Amino acid sequence: MSASPESSHTGTTGVVGAVPSPFPVVVMDAAGHVAELNGAAGALLPHARVGEALPSPDWLAAAHRDPGTGPVSGTLGEAFFSAHPSVLSGGGTAWWLVEETAHRTAVEELAAERERTGFLAEASSALLASLNLERCMEVTARLAADHLADAALVISPTSARKLPMVLCDQHGRLVHSTVSGAVQELPGLPEALRGFPPVPSRWIDPATAPDWLVPEGFGEVGSLAITPLPGHGVPAGALILLRRAQQAAFSKSDEAFAGLFAARAGAAMSAARLYAEQNTITDTLMRDLLPPTLQQVEGVEFAGGYRASVDAERIGGDFYDVHPASEDCPESLTVLGDVAGKGLEAAVLTGKIRNTLQALLPMAGDHGQMLRLLNNALRSSHSTRFVTLVLASARREDRDVVLRLTSAGHFPPLIVRQGGTVEAADTGGSLIGVLPRITTRTAEVRLAPGETCLLYTDGVTEAKGGPLGDTMFGEGRLRRALLECAGMPAQAVVERVQMLVDEWIGDGRHDDIAVLAITAPRGAHLSAVNGTTPGRYTA
Repeated sequence: MSASPESSHTGTTGVVGAVPSPFPVVVMDAAGHVAELNGAAGALLPHARVGEALPSPDWLAAAHRDPGTGPVSGTLGEAFFSAHPSVLSGGGTAWWLVEETAHRTAVEELAAERERTGFLAEASSALLASLNLERCMEVTARLAADHLADAALVISPTSARKLPMVLCDQHGRLVHSTVSGAVQELPGLPEALRGFPPVPSRWIDPATAPDWLVPEGFGEVGSLAITPLPGHGVPAGALILLRRAQQAAFSKSDEAFAGLFAARAGAAMSAARLYAEQNTITDTLMRDLLPPTLQQVEGVEFAGGYRASVDAERIGGDFYDVHPASEDCPESLTVLGDVAGKGLEAAVLTGKIRNTLQALLPMAGDHGQMLRLLNNALRSSHSTRFVTLVLASARREDRDVVLRLTSAGHFPPLIVRQGGTVEAADTGGSLIGVLPRITTRTAEVRLAPGETCLLYTDGVTEAKGGPLGDTMFGEGRLRRALLECAGMPAQAVVERVQMLVDEWIGDGRHDDIAVLAITAPRGAHLSAVNGTTPGRYTA
């Protein structure tokens, strides 16, 4: 320990020597002069002289002015210290210096880790908020530019020659563009797009950055990092980070953290791409599974309405089709059916049935034969489901429409007469797809102008609703509704039935609902073009 001078005017002589301490201790008088210091303090403060003002550090030299405020802290060289005051009776202050470098480093690292964890949580929420690939690329570029670099680019691989790219510049602006063979110009980028591990940033010369990579007005690129965006089994793209020359270069820690962010961004982009592909496939398949838009065919009005069950939303087991007359079949053929079950499995069988009936159209003149062949086809398949359906062949005779109706395990169609009556067609038969042999009975019905034949599925009559929500709509209620539809066009009849059923159901659950109306036009029919487009009617 260094010798202390005679400082009788301070009343602090011998304080350090009287109290041994494991810490550096500096005693300063009221005037801010060093009165005494122990050996540890002398080694830590080599420029300190007893009797003179403490030259450094500034934060400790100024602390004597108000020692009652408590500990002060600051750096000494590369270390960090805190100074704790003990006020002495003579007016001086003993400062105990405690090194807190390790503690402060741990605290800073913990704060940084908490900040990074919070950022990753925010990024995950933002990325998972959308299943749109373009939106995911925008979010990835913006988050990377805000938290990891001065600017960021996201490139997504595709089978096309030009790859989509989103750039977020130093001002936070998003720019969409494409890049093709230019990706080969940047070392590490082709490998990142193929999913290989990233090339260390220190291996990439910023001067090699091509013009298409650098945002307008960005200035000199100081450092550049490229990391792959890993996806689900296949690469989701690449993330490019840019920092200006005046900013610190990417450290190994920065690159590792960028990889953690890239893993989340890649997963989100991969999920968005998979969703888009599946949605495209679904739309393509549904295009043939959804009921067609009906119109006037060969002078006969057709109108249909379909509502999938709440469980299926878009497609289900109910279906209908109208096939115009052809050389093989002189009558237009209408089919309305109900496959057992609902949802996608029922819709798949629906597609098979519709395709089979399409192939059997040359036999539409004999409903019984057509249904027997369909029954054999379903029984020979692996499906355990069955179907009920109604066939209706229509032809014009003068102003009337003549129908041949055949029900196969389905409700008989209802005929709405001009006189205000509703009657069921005299047809019936076995359901399709269960029995080795089926029976059918075909009825012939003539519709006068303004009269309608309604085909419907059990989703109408078995729809539950009413005041308590547990009462079926029923055939009686359907017949009463049809009494109000006498003389109405086919589309109006369908819309009326759908409206009443929807009101009855309310917000309750329901099965698939399909309704199809065949109406003899009122007055003379004048078809347009080839008889399949809407025409004009004269009284």
